[in-house]
Amino acid sequence: MKLVIAVVQGEDAPRTTSALTEAGISSTRMASSGGFLQQGNVTLIIGIEDSRVQDALRIIRENCRERSRYMTSVPPLAEPGESWMAFPVEVSVGGATVFVLTVDSLEKM
Repeated sequence: MKLVIAVVQGEDAPRTTSALTEAGISSTRMASSGGFLQQGNVTLIIGIEDSRVQDALRIIRENCRERSRYMTSVPPLAEPGESWMAFPVEVSVGGATVFVLTVDSLEKM
């Protein structure tokens, strides 16, 4: 038995959970935040048989894509009279961070 913990971007979560459900893989969804941009994430917790782990990873990989976004840089604290020109910076967002752990037992009650 394995425990799969997948942290995915909020935009990717609905598509990912739907694809997991269609494949007969149950997941528990928890809202989370963090990372470089403090954007909303979803943590999916999946208890799964060893033989289905690769199926779950494939579905997560297919539905959680890394993509580029342009963000306006935050100006530093400036002294009076100084100026700061804000300019867009390209950053990568999306994708997934996945942990696969061995579980001694799983009980559904």
